[in-house]
Amino acid sequence: MTDAVIVDAVRTPIGKGKPNGTLAGVHPVDLHAHALRSLVERTGVDPARIDDVISGAVGQIGEQSMNTARWAPLAAGLPESVPAVTVDRQCGSSQQAVHFAAQGVLAGAYDVVLASGVESMSRVPMGSQVAGRDPFGTQVAARYPDGLVPQGISAELIAAKWGFSRAQLDEFSAESHQRAAKAWADGKFAGEVAPLKAPGPGGVLVDVTTDETVRPGTTPEILAGLKPAFRADVWEQRFPDLGWHVTAGNSSPINDGAAALMITSAETAKALGLRPRARIHSFAVVGDDPLYMLTSVIPATRKVLDRAGLSVSDIDAFEVNEAFASVVLAWQAEIGADLAKVNVNGGAIALGHPLGGSGARLATTLLSVLEQTGGRYGLQTMCEAGGLANATVIERLD
Repeated sequence: MTDAVIVDAVRTPIGKGKPNGTLAGVHPVDLHAHALRSLVERTGVDPARIDDVISGAVGQIGEQSMNTARWAPLAAGLPESVPAVTVDRQCGSSQQAVHFAAQGVLAGAYDVVLASGVESMSRVPMGSQVAGRDPFGTQVAARYPDGLVPQGISAELIAAKWGFSRAQLDEFSAESHQRAAKAWADGKFAGEVAPLKAPGPGGVLVDVTTDETVRPGTTPEILAGLKPAFRADVWEQRFPDLGWHVTAGNSSPINDGAAALMITSAETAKALGLRPRARIHSFAVVGDDPLYMLTSVIPATRKVLDRAGLSVSDIDAFEVNEAFASVVLAWQAEIGADLAKVNVNGGAIALGHPLGGSGARLATTLLSVLEQTGGRYGLQTMCEAGGLANATVIERLD
């Protein structure tokens, strides 16, 4: 059986997902197209050879609707013959796109496929696709009669269950900013980020070259001054024992960004004269308690390690999405990974979390970290709304 290999990966800088963000003036299709175009140009592959484009997006409404994945390759100048499909596994949408792409290659259905993702949270606000309607229905409500909760409350429940203090959450979050700032200063992102021009004040085009939400001066002391982000009477009444430790500072921000990977079979890569950067070794997806929602990264990690025949000590680098500090700390407490190997160049609390683009962004960064450290195996996992998680193990190729 053939291997599914990653030929290359690239991402955009990540902007603040608000009207004054550096990428707010860029239509999500154009933002996505920039990642795809940059990837194809870097590899030199004839775009007519691309069998499919599989892309993640969460807010599939308005400017990110109508199978948004179809329009990005066309905006990027790819042939009209290249098909595309949009997938939604919430925050893990583009990690799932990587899985689907690898599965297609392993099945012999694809020779060359792009896996990507995009989210413009400045233009398509989080949750706007719900449009004030009930997305669950009566039977889900009957199964969970006390009601499900927003992700911020899940993060509070996790902090309480694992006994994390506010200081622990803030210390972890400050470290994320410090690692990200150092990585940028040391040029660690140079190989993965494709700068672009975006409309600035007055419509004048400006160069966007770095991630906008990294704050080098962040300290635990500064974060300690922030108020709880999700505290409300309704939740205090239902969960009187919560410590209310989750703030905007120890949560991921809202962001704009896109990322893309080219995945082929090992045979196709050789035939095209391409040097793969990594092999997609193993992958898994799990479901877990939708109330705690974000703990699914724990069983997902265990499942993918079991499939890979590897132990935690075999993994040289981890990328665990920092939706909230409590999520990564709970994962670490259960998995036992060395935090020095987790999100080495900073995580989503600093770099940002453009929902549909984050899975591909994590994969792109994981490749960079393995190459920068000389590591062999990398593991990526992502918590997802509804109590889901994807996990992926990749193996760096010399």
